[in-house]
Amino acid sequence: MKLINGIVLYLLGLIGIICVSVFPQFISSLGMPDATNYFSQLVSFVTSMADADSWVYKRMFSPGTAPLFEVLYEPFIYSMKILTGALLLGFVLAFLLALIVQYFRKSMPAIKSILNFLESIPDLIVATILQIISIYVYKKTGISIFEVAGYTAKIYFAPILTLSILPTISMFKILTLMMEEESLKRYVLFLKSKGVSRIGILLKHMFRNIFPGFSQRLKVILWGTLSSQFIIERIFNVQGLTYYLIDSFTPITIFATLFLIFTPFYLFFFLLDNVIERGSVYSAQFQKQGRLQKGNFLSFKTFISHMKDNLLFHVRQLSISIFGLIRRKNRIHSVGVYFKNWKIAIGGLFFIFVIGYSILYSIVADDRVEQIKLLYDEDGSTLIDAPPYAPTEPFVFGSDQYGYSIFDQLVVGAKYTLLFGLLIAFFRVFGGLFFGVIYAFWLNRTVQKWFEKLTDSLHFVPLSMVALVLLTPILMLSGPEFAFSTTERILLEILILTVLVLPLTTVLIGKDIQQVLDQEFILTARTLGGGNAYIFVRHVLPHIRPKLAILLGQQFIQVLLVFIHLGVFELFFGGTKVSLGSMPSSISVTYEWSGLIGAIGRGAIRSGQYWYLWILVAFIVAIFAMQLIIQGIIDIQQRKVGVLYNFKKKKPYQKQKILEEKEPELLPREWFRLVNKG
Repeated sequence: MKLINGIVLYLLGLIGIICVSVFPQFISSLGMPDATNYFSQLVSFVTSMADADSWVYKRMFSPGTAPLFEVLYEPFIYSMKILTGALLLGFVLAFLLALIVQYFRKSMPAIKSILNFLESIPDLIVATILQIISIYVYKKTGISIFEVAGYTAKIYFAPILTLSILPTISMFKILTLMMEEESLKRYVLFLKSKGVSRIGILLKHMFRNIFPGFSQRLKVILWGTLSSQFIIERIFNVQGLTYYLIDSFTPITIFATLFLIFTPFYLFFFLLDNVIERGSVYSAQFQKQGRLQKGNFLSFKTFISHMKDNLLFHVRQLSISIFGLIRRKNRIHSVGVYFKNWKIAIGGLFFIFVIGYSILYSIVADDRVEQIKLLYDEDGSTLIDAPPYAPTEPFVFGSDQYGYSIFDQLVVGAKYTLLFGLLIAFFRVFGGLFFGVIYAFWLNRTVQKWFEKLTDSLHFVPLSMVALVLLTPILMLSGPEFAFSTTERILLEILILTVLVLPLTTVLIGKDIQQVLDQEFILTARTLGGGNAYIFVRHVLPHIRPKLAILLGQQFIQVLLVFIHLGVFELFFGGTKVSLGSMPSSISVTYEWSGLIGAIGRGAIRSGQYWYLWILVAFIVAIFAMQLIIQGIIDIQQRKVGVLYNFKKKKPYQKQKILEEKEPELLPREWFRLVNKG
């Protein structure tokens, strides 16, 4: 039965890939006399796939053709080597860092600060810095540290190193969090009392227990890494799948590329999930048999422990009910706590100031971007310089290759980049909340599992690659004018970037809602006559509100990264003007920040035009500001539930050490006391 379900879900994933593959051709055909509707083109494409002669690779500006998979096989192997190497390197580094944190807890704040800073740096700037360092060392010493571009040979070191940064940070955070949660369980205290070493507990017991949950989160990490690889291959001129996809942007090439990426990872995680599920079933049966064989003493002791924990839980819930009225009166004060947090205050002020200044500049200066084509002296007789201009003359931040002020473009484009980035993130979270309520309240568990499995398939298709496929015919100027107006292009891009992630946010938020609905107090509320609307507003929403805020920030960061990735391929938010002539140019219609990223992709910084780094600095500061807001919300919530407790200014790791030194039977009482005080 599981095999049949897996095959059905795999076929549904292929159907989705086919639908994506035809979309660019459909958009490009709009306005033509012989244009057909989307479903006609879809049926025609599916029919043509039955003909073996249609499986050919055809370059855009070359008359010849070649067998499709013969052309894509070597690039596919090359790309998979880079991806596998990056994931393995990321896992090794993350595991070593997690071990260091477990042994030297004082190093945790420093390691987390460094990784948070690295996480705010886009992969584009990391790749560029590596190239600059290699070129600089080669010029000074004649020694080539590593190849910076794959023009004549295949390169591995620089792409793998750059691509491994995101998996390292993500895996480290997940491993650290899961290890901290696992270390508070009673069996860890029991093993310590028996004299088992910390490394033995970690490797033999803790890691084995956290691996099933870690494997599920690995899908999200793979999803982000696939999108990053898409841009890394472009920067290092790696002739992998990305290179051949861009070189032949036909429906059959798009389908074959996505098929080659989707299939191996789907099969791998399908087998991994079945192995983990089978192991968990055997483990549960073994534990059940063990409890039956050990007699009634252990069952009685476990029963007493559960009764004590439940009693403490209900006492706490009763205290919350008694003081509920006071809490409701102080809601304004509770909201004010967030604004008193310095991290939230700094991050929020950044967005308010930058977006407000950009809007004010638009009102006062009508989005004017100053341009100087040639720079003469005061008399106007002697030519001094030509674009691009370095800081600080004639512009403080310099200019692009066409003489436009970079500072003016940053100011004008800030409202489009930040405001619409927040809007897309809001639609993803709000849409996920809407459908997540339907998922949790009205779908039974069987349908929920089917929807989860179907959504899991999206983790094996790169978001940036799909966005490029869908947005190229919309944002790129084809012919004398765009196929859509500026408003339509903006709305379509918002819609596409929202819908691509909406199923994932739906499942994520739906699972959070389901966890709240599984609590005992929800059953009590239903017994007292509470309906779904009442339970959602009064019980579910207060529990998931902080998670929604954190998810909003994470989605905003992801949107900015997608903007950067699309900018390298000269797909700018609102549209890309392309003018042919002696100096071909690609300019953003709205002057949003990714419109300047294309110049970096074309090698502006490697050519010595270092002032283009201002663009990446703007992205880094925006991402870092949002990370501050997310961390501030997390800190407040952890203090509310007692995870962070300022106990004579002791650090969190010291508090945990205090708890571990207590007797196991006193741990729930101590935890309850700290939760109520916190």
